[in-house]
Amino acid sequence: MAQPFLEVSGLHKDFGGLTATNNVSFAMGRDEVLGLIGPNGAGKTTLVRLISGILRPDRGSIRFKGKNITRKKTWDIVNMGIASTFQNMRPFRRLPIIANVMVSCLSPRAMKRGEWVKKVEAKAMDALEFAGISDMALEKASTLSQGDLKRLEVARAVATEPELLLLDEPFGGLSPAETDLMAKSIARLHKGGRFGRLHSEGPAMIIIEHKLAQLMKIVDRIIVLDFGNIIADGTPEQIVENPEVIEAYLGEGEI
Repeated sequence: MAQPFLEVSGLHKDFGGLTATNNVSFAMGRDEVLGLIGPNGAGKTTLVRLISGILRPDRGSIRFKGKNITRKKTWDIVNMGIASTFQNMRPFRRLPIIANVMVSCLSPRAMKRGEWVKKVEAKAMDALEFAGISDMALEKASTLSQGDLKRLEVARAVATEPELLLLDEPFGGLSPAETDLMAKSIARLHKGGRFGRLHSEGPAMIIIEHKLAQLMKIVDRIIVLDFGNIIADGTPEQIVENPEVIEAYLGEGEI
């Protein structure tokens, strides 16, 4: 049997008396796009932060390409090929947005894998074009709308040339038209197009999102969390028909 690309085993995290993730276990393949959904407070963001190294689990393990990354520093995890975006965006607000992306381009991993460009600026601009904000390259990050900050966050992540991309609500703050554009860009990136043009395949992805109609168009599989527990794991078609999911999450509103 092939070794899982990412393997999460018995991941448990408490905050005081609150259990954020309760012995969460799952595996995913190199070619997957995995959706992560659930009610507010279900543990989705905590799970992604555990994988990215921002948080340390109380117990359990995370293996990436066969290597144990459970206790590794965030920057080491990035240089191994895992990049993340976050709900609470913290750009360098006084710098132009292209400078924000250039910082990502200077990571050891990006420099090693970026021989196909002569200049860091060119690579940063390519990432901004992917995110749809290249026309704002010289504007300060402090001037950007919430939606454009979200797209800057995605550009910074893809500039590190990840093999696994963790996206926390990439459609948040975007208009319907912008959401559609971002969804198409994410799907194209996964297939190895545009920004990933030198690679035979784009990054695998884990996507947290509340805009379920858009999410289900681009994911292969969905994991549903509720109170820190996985209550369902299956295709989008299976998830929308799961009674436990409907009761816990989908019953709050139509897809």
